[in-house]
Amino acid sequence: MSRPLVVDTVAGLRARIRDWRRDGLRVAMVPTMGALHEGHLSLVRIALERAERCIVSIFVNPTQFAPSEDLDKYPRQLARDLDQLALAGADLAYTPGVGEMYPAGFATKISVGGPSAGLESDFRPTFFEGVATVVAKLLLQASPDVAVFGEKDYQQLCVVRQLCRDLNLPVEIIGAPTIRDAHGLAMSSRNAYLGEAELQIARRLNVILRKAAAALAAGADQNGATGEASRALLAAGFHKIDYVEARESRTLTPWRRGHEGRLLAAAWLGKTRLIDNVDVSTS
Repeated sequence: MSRPLVVDTVAGLRARIRDWRRDGLRVAMVPTMGALHEGHLSLVRIALERAERCIVSIFVNPTQFAPSEDLDKYPRQLARDLDQLALAGADLAYTPGVGEMYPAGFATKISVGGPSAGLESDFRPTFFEGVATVVAKLLLQASPDVAVFGEKDYQQLCVVRQLCRDLNLPVEIIGAPTIRDAHGLAMSSRNAYLGEAELQIARRLNVILRKAAAALAAGADQNGATGEASRALLAAGFHKIDYVEARESRTLTPWRRGHEGRLLAAAWLGKTRLIDNVDVSTS
């Protein structure tokens, strides 16, 4: 079992993809910021169900971090990541540096409206501009047939789909189910920041969201159900709640009963911010 080929330039990436295309192979891409876990590896496996070759990009994107956020602390562990990718069967790791992605004189930003409104944008105003710009660059650099993103970052997934629709990017965007630990905690690179006591609290997030989603599906008042969820999270030991909101699944406009919905939340444990979401059943 060998590690994937590693390339760190656009030219090197495109040269390898040209070889695959010449052989008639379909190409999938999984964009990541590294610090890979089982959630990421599940995306690789899904990608390889849709294509013969899989590229995993590993790039900690500075443009989606605000000055007060954890860019410098974000875990970087390339050697371990490559071992993980070998186990998952990825063919190529694309590891550009900041200078390759944002060379001197870079002056373009992409702003996506629609599903970017509210939620994360209320607390991280420049986040989706950074995400949209780097994702557009990655998809244009690699030109994959399909790209796989996790539903854990649900608003981000909706923004990426909007981006590709609006700019006619010829790539199929696949949303992959959230991978959780045995206690229901959504896997995240930032979970590594949590101590054992904080992990016990973090595992309450999904439980409380599922209870609120079930109440909404059963006809509970929306403000009452989300307010109760916020209070339950604080009682469980979370220090601050950024939001608990129900939105329509595709557009992320405010949820209306009878429509497919998602209940999304962001909450703080000390200096660690966790996000999660669950389906609101309409059946």
